[in-house]
Amino acid sequence: MKYRWIPDQHGAWAMLAVPFLAGTLLAPRPRWAHALLFAAWLLGYVAVFHAQQWLRLHRRGLRSAGRHGRPAVVFGAAFAAAGGPVAALHPWLVVAALTASPFVAVNTYFAWRGRERALVNGLAAVVPACGMLLVAGRLGGAGPLWAPALACLLYFAGTVPYVKTMIRERNSRAYYRGSVAHHAAALAAACCLSPWLALPFAAYLARAAALPGRALKAPVIGAVEVACCAALLAALLLVF
Repeated sequence: MKYRWIPDQHGAWAMLAVPFLAGTLLAPRPRWAHALLFAAWLLGYVAVFHAQQWLRLHRRGLRSAGRHGRPAVVFGAAFAAAGGPVAALHPWLVVAALTASPFVAVNTYFAWRGRERALVNGLAAVVPACGMLLVAGRLGGAGPLWAPALACLLYFAGTVPYVKTMIRERNSRAYYRGSVAHHAAALAAACCLSPWLALPFAAYLARAAALPGRALKAPVIGAVEVACCAALLAALLLVF
């Protein structure tokens, strides 16, 4: 199979895009800097992905680690080129990046151990992705957008165990019960943020309870998640 420089991870791309777009569109003054920062955010993700894959394979002594070296360098340089001018104009972005570093360190550790599919690893990746809503909002002159950021965190944290119940842990009752329990708690928490969020989060709970075990094909699972992400973004823009 032909090697890809761009990771084929649709769920990750949605998690990277939705919170950032929500923060940008909720801000009173979207700026040109948002476009550069968004590009830097995506480029940085790809650079880190390849660096972590290089580390994982190199630790095992596999020659295939070399195929990740060039993409890591190229995307790392592109990240610096896109993010450098924005950070120079808004130095607080450097502090924001540093707050994400512990979570990146967790992901790097699990990659080094070859355990990228671990539940903790997935949850660690969710936090900085949802935190980008706060970053994009501040860049556009908004106050702290804690409520929509928490709504994103509730949703995307739930996708981690839910996706496992659909694929790798489809026969695990423990994962199924944990996924449903999280979605039920997320529904209650979302209602505290805004009663209107009960609509999408009730749908998320229904899909977490009803779809596992139905042997759905990957394109169908992906389509459902795209619809869920679109519903979340629409709800955030309408409610907040």
